[in-house]
Amino acid sequence: MNIAFVTHYDIFNSNKWHPKAIGFSGTSYYKAEALKERFTNFEYIGPLTERHSLRTKFKRRLYKYLSTKAYYDWAALDLQKNYARQINTKLSNSNSQLVVCPDISTIAYVECQQPIVLWTTNTYGACIDFYDDFSNLCQETIDNLVTLDRLALSKVQLAVFPSTWAAEAAMNSYQIDRSKVEIVPYGANIECDRTIDDIQNLVEARTAERCKLLFLGVSWYRKGGDIALKVAKKLKQLGIDVELTVVGCQPITDEPLPDYVVNVGFIKKSDPEGSDRLNQLISDSHFLILPSRAETYGNVLCEANSFGVPCLTTKVGGIPSIIQDNVNGKLFALNADVKDYCEYVAHLFTNYAQYKQLAYSSFHEYETRLNWSAAGKSMQTIITEKFS
Repeated sequence: MNIAFVTHYDIFNSNKWHPKAIGFSGTSYYKAEALKERFTNFEYIGPLTERHSLRTKFKRRLYKYLSTKAYYDWAALDLQKNYARQINTKLSNSNSQLVVCPDISTIAYVECQQPIVLWTTNTYGACIDFYDDFSNLCQETIDNLVTLDRLALSKVQLAVFPSTWAAEAAMNSYQIDRSKVEIVPYGANIECDRTIDDIQNLVEARTAERCKLLFLGVSWYRKGGDIALKVAKKLKQLGIDVELTVVGCQPITDEPLPDYVVNVGFIKKSDPEGSDRLNQLISDSHFLILPSRAETYGNVLCEANSFGVPCLTTKVGGIPSIIQDNVNGKLFALNADVKDYCEYVAHLFTNYAQYKQLAYSSFHEYETRLNWSAAGKSMQTIITEKFS
C-alpha cells in the first residue's frame, strides 16, 4: 500500500521545529520513520507554506496589545484552509492510496480521494484548561480548536491515539463511533539499540548506597518539579542518601537548592553531545520522577524504560497507558502525599533485589510495547485490516 504522510512543518529538519513543539514534532518524525519501516511505498508531503490572512495578522496584534486572553494564529481557520488547498494539490498528483496525518488542524479541511488516518496524541478539546498553554484562551481560539477537532474527526476514516484517556476524550466529546478509534502506544523519542545484556550492566552499576532520582521536563510546575524536590527532601530526612538531578528547566523555589540537588539545565538532545550526556544521566538514575499535574502522554517515560529505569509518576492523562504499577514504575494519585512516594522508594531500596527486577521489567515493557517499531507494526496490522 502506498502511504502519504502529511505535516505542515518539516519533520526531517529539527532546526526548524518550533521551540514549544519540539516534542510533538519529534514524535511526528518517529511516526514517519515507523511507517517507512513497514510500508516500502512511503511519500512525505511537507513542509507547507504558512500564509496568514490580513485579518489573522490584525487579530494577533489586537489580542497581543489589547487583551489579556490568548489568541492562537496557528488555529485560525483561514490558515488551515490554505494548508488544505496545498495538500489537496499535492495529493491530486500523488499515487498514494492512504493519507496519514499526525495533526488535527492540518487535515481538517483536506478533501481528497484517499482515505485519511489521523494518528495523533489527543484532541485540542482535551487540552483546553488542562495545559497552561491551552488556558486563558480567547473565545475565538476555543471555537476554532473545537471546530478543527470536529471537522477532522468527522472526516477521517480512522483515528489512532496513544492512550485510553485520549481515545475516550475524543469519543465522549465528539461522539465518534468506537469502531473508528484505535489505541497504539507511542515509543521513546530516542535511538536505542540496547540489549538485555546492556541493561544488566546498567542496573548492576547502580548501587543501593545512594538513590539517584532524575526529574526531566521543561515545565517545573506542570511536570511536578516541586513535588520531586519535596520527595528528595523527605527521603533525606528518612536517612536515605539521595541525589535529585533536574534537567530541562530552572527549579522554582523560595530557598536555595540543597547540595543534593543538581541543576543541569536544558540539554539539546538533537545534538550528539547533548544526547550522549542525557543518555548517561538516565542510565545512572534509579528512577525517573515525574509527578505531572497534566500530561497528554509522556514519551520521556518510555525513554527512561529503554534504559531499564522505572518511573515514579501520576495517574493523569495518558500516563496510565504507559506505566503499570510494579511493572515499569508506580502511579500515584494527583493528591498523593510525599510520604507515599518515599515509602515506595524506601521499600525497594530495603529490598534491592525487587528494585532490580522492576528495572529489568521496565526494559521489557520498552522492548515489547513502548518502542516505535512495535507502534509501526501495530499500525501496519490496523491499516492492512481496515483498508486492504
